[in-house]
Amino acid sequence: MQDDDKKLAAEAAVAEIADGMRVGLGSGSTVAFAIAAVGRRLAEWPSATFFSTSQRTTNAARAAGIPIARFADQTELDLVIDGVDEIDPQFRAIKGGGGAMLREKILASAARRMVAIADGTKRVATLGTAPVPVEILPFARSFVAVRTTALGADPVLRMTVAGKEFRTNQGNLILDCHFGPIADPARLAIDLQAIPGALGHGLFLTEIAAAYIAADGIVTKMERAGV
Repeated sequence: MQDDDKKLAAEAAVAEIADGMRVGLGSGSTVAFAIAAVGRRLAEWPSATFFSTSQRTTNAARAAGIPIARFADQTELDLVIDGVDEIDPQFRAIKGGGGAMLREKILASAARRMVAIADGTKRVATLGTAPVPVEILPFARSFVAVRTTALGADPVLRMTVAGKEFRTNQGNLILDCHFGPIADPARLAIDLQAIPGALGHGLFLTEIAAAYIAADGIVTKMERAGV
């Protein structure tokens, strides 16, 4: 049932794509359904250009017949479709369960519009049930861990199922920082970004313009006021 809801949310968001758009595709299990939907409808947008937030997304997109363009030559996108680990009523989210939050934030910041897609289990009243991923320079692993602990986190180095250190597409490490309920996400984002060696974090506080949330087979579209 959860996968059915993810598929419904993803397909609803894909309907926002128009021919000629520059579209960023995020990462994660819900985005996989968006990639499949784009692949089925690709002929509707012959002049659209697609960009990827991770090598995993690039591989999935190409397998679905979607050409992925080079983002390094871009400064602005029209639309980004991406999943979330959690999202609150103020459209603030935690992302990075797939380890691609640094690239995801770059594309989200470049986009005129970012839409989040999720099943109903991702809606929360207060952020913090999920850990906040922090991408870190390997050289600064212990230093950043101590600094995040001072901010109230229980940082855990992300590992692969094979028991090796997880590496991002940039070759960096991830600390999954468990804060519990986050009273002031904006303050925490500033404090995390100020740590030398912390290259990016999974708090997305202003990027999301709209969300498609599906629960029990019903998709609800929510727009952030003032966007």
